[in-house]
Amino acid sequence: MKKNSFIYRAFDLYYDGFRHMTLGKTLWIIILIKLFIIFLILKPFFFPNYLKQNANGDEAGFVAHELTERANKN
Repeated sequence: MKKNSFIYRAFDLYYDGFRHMTLGKTLWIIILIKLFIIFLILKPFFFPNYLKQNANGDEAGFVAHELTERANKN
């Protein structure tokens, strides 16, 4: 790859930035831990799949029915 290509320069910018990072590495670790906790631990318990529980296999029909019912109420 040529050293003056855009892809090489962009990669080099990020690679050099992460290599010389000190406090940022700790912050990235904290961010990754928080994302792990949010998506793999909290999501299954606090955010159930409402569509899967109520649609009974016809998700598109359920969504269309809910949208038309809510539109008619207003």
